[in-house]
Amino acid sequence: MPQTQASVLTFEDARRVVEEQASQIAPPPSETVDLLSAVNRILSETITADRDIPPFPRATRDGYAVRSTDVAGVPTTLRVLGEIKAGAFDEDQSNVGVGEAFAIMTGAPVPRGADAVVMVEYTTTQGEYVEIQKAIEARENIVAQGAEARMSSVLLSPGTRLNETSIALAASVGKSRLDVFKRPRVAVLTTGDEIVDINVQPDPAQIRNSNSYSLAAQIQQAGAEPVVLPIAPDEPRHLRELIEQGLQSDLLLMTGGVSMGRYDLVEQVLTEAEAEFFFTGAKIQPGRPVVFGRCKGSCGADTPFEPRAGSARKIPPPKYFFGLPGNPISTIVTFELFARPILEALSGLPPQPLTFLHARLKSAIHIKPGLRRFLPARLSGQYEDSQVELIPWQGSGDIAARARSNCLVVIPPHREHVPAGDWIAVMPH
Repeated sequence: MPQTQASVLTFEDARRVVEEQASQIAPPPSETVDLLSAVNRILSETITADRDIPPFPRATRDGYAVRSTDVAGVPTTLRVLGEIKAGAFDEDQSNVGVGEAFAIMTGAPVPRGADAVVMVEYTTTQGEYVEIQKAIEARENIVAQGAEARMSSVLLSPGTRLNETSIALAASVGKSRLDVFKRPRVAVLTTGDEIVDINVQPDPAQIRNSNSYSLAAQIQQAGAEPVVLPIAPDEPRHLRELIEQGLQSDLLLMTGGVSMGRYDLVEQVLTEAEAEFFFTGAKIQPGRPVVFGRCKGSCGADTPFEPRAGSARKIPPPKYFFGLPGNPISTIVTFELFARPILEALSGLPPQPLTFLHARLKSAIHIKPGLRRFLPARLSGQYEDSQVELIPWQGSGDIAARARSNCLVVIPPHREHVPAGDWIAVMPH
């Protein structure tokens, strides 16, 4: 039976419910894209080394390739046989014997017989000889062949979000195209008679639609494709039509209409459509009236799928939805806390735990206990002396305060007073 009664959970319980649902989502289909088009996408193939990395013993310093036993006592003089630079190496002619050395550049292959590289700073050249002024141990300033990866070893696994490092790694093994999971389409539906398009001059009691744009930006940053729907009025029939349209996407995000007001109709419309609710609120600030659920099958639509002649009726997979609070900061915060894990799962990314930084509090905080609070703040300082301080704000509608912040301070529900100098959890933007 669908769960329709109010269910306001603690933050931890609500987050756990979201993560449990995310873990049940099957990865999407794959597609092949050019290497640079794969940035921020989720890898769907396994990338392996096509040879040892490095493919030869590699010098990590400019200097001289030597036998460590020859330089156990210093100073000592060795005969220089030649120079080896990066990208050029004649294996047949490069062999270090007793009392011999090769000049070598960073990144170049270490010749046979040598087992260490003396940095050039500790040498003095004398014609075809070099004086070594510092003893060195075997394997010093050398990366052994295959030390980073052996041929055929796994470098990147499916489910990896591709950043600059993984793109470089794929390029290093000759991958000009990558198989990635297809981006999910995420519908964005803003509700409320007080909301107008951004190119409309609002009446004194109206506000422009900023939430659709902040959500679309967050969706793009998470690697998905936003589908922005028209603004839904506070009228059940039209709202239901737009919700059904939004459920044709992989995920539906709605803003506004989820509080307890007379014209907050989202839960009512979804309940009539036999939606299943996992929770209808979380004990947090901002964002307490957040809603999470899913629609099975048609979710009230008359004909969601037309079967082929002679075939059985196709039952579509359930579609998840979030009803996010309408105040701008609440919308942004609840997306990060709850919607992002579902979106990432739909993108092919394995569930990711929510992690926080910690910094010392610059000024004391006094707050009412009972809710876990995610308050706009600014992290400053450098090196090990990081400090964080709340940004003055006028509540969850104060988007300008959010713009002045670079993080959220996270205050546990049992804390009423946090003194200056205490370590406190910080969630970066």
